[in-house]
Amino acid sequence: MKKVSSEQLAVSSERKAVKRLCCLLLTAHCLLLTSGCRGEQSVLNPAGPQAGHVSRLWWLMFYVEAGVFLLVCIAVLLAIFRRRRERKKSGDEPDTSPDPQREQRMTRVIMGAVGMTLVILFVFLIASFTTGRGLYSPSDSQALSIKITGHQWWWDVEYDAVPASNIVHTANEIHIPVGQLVKFRLTADDVIHSFWVPNLSGKKDLIPGHEIILEFQANSPGEFRGQCAEFCGYQHAHMGLTIIAEPPDKFYEWMNGQRTPAAQPANESEQRGQQVFLNSPCIMCHTIRGTDAGGRLAPELTHLASRKTIAASTLPNTRGHLGGWIINSQEIKPGNHMPPVPLSSEELQALLDYLGSLK
Repeated sequence: MKKVSSEQLAVSSERKAVKRLCCLLLTAHCLLLTSGCRGEQSVLNPAGPQAGHVSRLWWLMFYVEAGVFLLVCIAVLLAIFRRRRERKKSGDEPDTSPDPQREQRMTRVIMGAVGMTLVILFVFLIASFTTGRGLYSPSDSQALSIKITGHQWWWDVEYDAVPASNIVHTANEIHIPVGQLVKFRLTADDVIHSFWVPNLSGKKDLIPGHEIILEFQANSPGEFRGQCAEFCGYQHAHMGLTIIAEPPDKFYEWMNGQRTPAAQPANESEQRGQQVFLNSPCIMCHTIRGTDAGGRLAPELTHLASRKTIAASTLPNTRGHLGGWIINSQEIKPGNHMPPVPLSSEELQALLDYLGSLK
């Protein structure tokens, strides 16, 4: 067998360390590139002042930690190359007489690193406190009040109003006016959920029996996806929502439209579809204002056709997807509380005509 000297072993170990460090630097570079990606749910693309506080805190931590990471990598490389240079001078002989001045320098470097760590942690503490103050600022008495109730696995949305006849109910799709503070009153009906719209604010838990306040505003029009951020059961991943921020005049136009009862059937097929709905199990769970359907166990359908998605942002609101959901929603979202609805082809088409008229 070929004998390997201690110097060769040391050189091999150093090469492996350098390779690992290079891999680590490459991984960090890839993470840096991908951190700037801005999808439909991104805290790095704030659309309001509350989300802006969170974004600034994230970037502060990112830049500081990236700088610390690079300094550590540089220190490791310097230590490797210094050791290699010293070994060339002294060979394999161990260093039995360390330089006192060098030991003092190293002590000062370590103490400086510890002091810098404490300073960084203190800066993070102050920044986190400031961010928290920015998120939980005093309430505006003119803020739009919306009650959100989390269910397994959908969101019930109620716009407060006086008189009570002006209260608007919808589900999974929340319209808000741009530039106006909105106060969300959050609660849950069954288990703990969490309301999180990264582009607009941080997350807030919904606890059964308790009402928790979350306030934020959108500074620009757009559609922002939200998600339940607390595991709440089998279909937790499919408990989404959409916030639509629009100019105030367009928002109040939408609000006035939502206050109207459901449109009356305009033709024979829609009339037949209304009767199918009222004579099926759907009437036990859903509400359609202007009809005898007054169930509160499932989303209100008075203006179903005006929504962009169904099943808590699981599917686009198209005729085909709606038909599949009605016939057997368990195939699409297993475990949800809507049972299959046995309908003939003729009944289903008439029901879809009726539901498609509810705008």
